[in-house]
Amino acid sequence: MSKAFAFAGARVGYLAADPAVVDALRLVRLPYHLSALTQAAALGALAHADEMLAMVDEIRGQRDRITRELAGMGFTPYRSGSNFVLFGGVADPPAVFAALLERGILIREIGLPGCLRVTAGTEAETTAFLEAIALFAPNDPSTTPE
Repeated sequence: MSKAFAFAGARVGYLAADPAVVDALRLVRLPYHLSALTQAAALGALAHADEMLAMVDEIRGQRDRITRELAGMGFTPYRSGSNFVLFGGVADPPAVFAALLERGILIREIGLPGCLRVTAGTEAETTAFLEAIALFAPNDPSTTPE
């Protein structure tokens, strides 16, 4: 539920499995693994599944937009089936991370050389990220000699 329902903070998910697998997992789960509040929030989210799943389509569209535009700037986005994009071609990841953070844009520096990771969000968030990261693009037209 963390990805599809933007519910990461709730730490709730679900399992669809063969009944034998479910029975085996019931033997090892903690007795109070979810609070009543978390369960109520999850049920509320499921009651509005259509609206929540519409967000998935929007996020997928923004993820694909990020991938296309980063590639056009000369970065190397890696294929993603999730709500984030890992991309390479970053000259100085710690410096770019810090510069984006100063602009109010929070992405992830994950320790891979030359790489950063960005989560797809709203259209406005994506636009802000793309405008800011363009300043650090490998083929930034403003740094190309004429």
